[in-house]
Amino acid sequence: MLTTLRNAFKVKDVRKKLLYTFIMLVIIRFGSNLPIPGVNTTFFKDFFAKQSGDAFGFFNAITGGSFESLSVLALSITPYITSSIIIQLLTIAIPALEELQQDGEDGRKKIVEYTRYLTIALALLQSSAMAIGFGKQNLLIHYSLKSVIVTVVTMTAGSAFLMWIGERITEKGIGNGISIVLLLNILSSLPSDFSNLYERFLKNQTVARMVVAAAIIIAFIIVMVIFTIILQDAERRIPVQYSSKMQGRRSVGGTSSHIPLKVNTAGVIPVIFASSLFSTPIVIGQFLQINNGSIIGEILTYMNSSMWFRPEAPKYSIGLIVYIILIILFAYFYTSITFNPLEVANNMKKSGGFIPGIRPGKPTSDYFSKILSYIIIIGATGLIIVCIIPIIISGLFNISRLSFTGTSLIIIVGVVLETIKAIESQMLVRNYRGFLLD
Repeated sequence: MLTTLRNAFKVKDVRKKLLYTFIMLVIIRFGSNLPIPGVNTTFFKDFFAKQSGDAFGFFNAITGGSFESLSVLALSITPYITSSIIIQLLTIAIPALEELQQDGEDGRKKIVEYTRYLTIALALLQSSAMAIGFGKQNLLIHYSLKSVIVTVVTMTAGSAFLMWIGERITEKGIGNGISIVLLLNILSSLPSDFSNLYERFLKNQTVARMVVAAAIIIAFIIVMVIFTIILQDAERRIPVQYSSKMQGRRSVGGTSSHIPLKVNTAGVIPVIFASSLFSTPIVIGQFLQINNGSIIGEILTYMNSSMWFRPEAPKYSIGLIVYIILIILFAYFYTSITFNPLEVANNMKKSGGFIPGIRPGKPTSDYFSKILSYIIIIGATGLIIVCIIPIIISGLFNISRLSFTGTSLIIIVGVVLETIKAIESQMLVRNYRGFLLD
């Protein structure tokens, strides 16, 4: 990775794109520390401190702490991420959107346009709910129609601005802009995470214990990162043979290739879906101040991941079983709507391709389905391991969830690998241009 970056800075065009990306990220961090006018910036920090659990932890991590401090970028790019997932799911359910997706560049532009509109709508909805719902509870210093409008407009504009920056990075910088913005937000929480680790395991300890604890923590982080890299990069390659055709006196085709099927086919989406399904009722319950002693309160406690693996209350870990089942189900569901074995088999048949030993058409489709059935379970198991280990540690040692583990670690590794590949592709294009010019 360091070699790639060093070589990239030697190339003028790539260096300009890297510097442009860096400047955009500096602007984002500046906006993340710019408070909304007329808002009590400590409201949510105090509110979260009174709640049991970490239902807001991941949301606050992907906003880079902007949500907790209520900066102008408090919503960050969460409305865009949500709208992208919604549009992707609607593409499967609505034939008109599916046709647009298959309509090449023009169709893709239309879908991006719809995603933008939905992003603004979701940002308006979320900011209005917060400004109106919490306005009288000391969120707004002076609750009035003017202060509500200012808060809603500021938060919506901040989310739209981040979406615009993400698109500019994609266009003029390096890698996927939205992913890089998300990566920056998560990494900005690292100092506080390491501070929590120091307070919990290293502070006021003897030198020997500090060295041992530090070694264990570093080893754990390295192992988790390596495992996540393997999970993100692992793939099953299906060999494909293309039959040869005679064109005039020449034989064309007859080449061999492969179709890569990623082991983690659904990425981080199953974990996000499962976490959202668990955290949303908890958030609503906290807003409504549901008593923990009631039946509903008890159910919400089972769904609270911060209560799992607590030595003093082992019964609440039962909720983890449901959480694991949901991750597996969502992995199958999301893969089924993003990868169509029958469509891939038909496209192979039209282009004269076939899997050695498998007949084209329906048998090929069945073969893909069979391969996917066990690839998905392997990928889902990997996701579960990455997400569950931090939960176990948090429960046993009674520490707050770290932003660079679990779901966030999968995002960090995925974005870093994607960005490195983007830099390498830019270097490759530059080499090809030099070859052609020579």
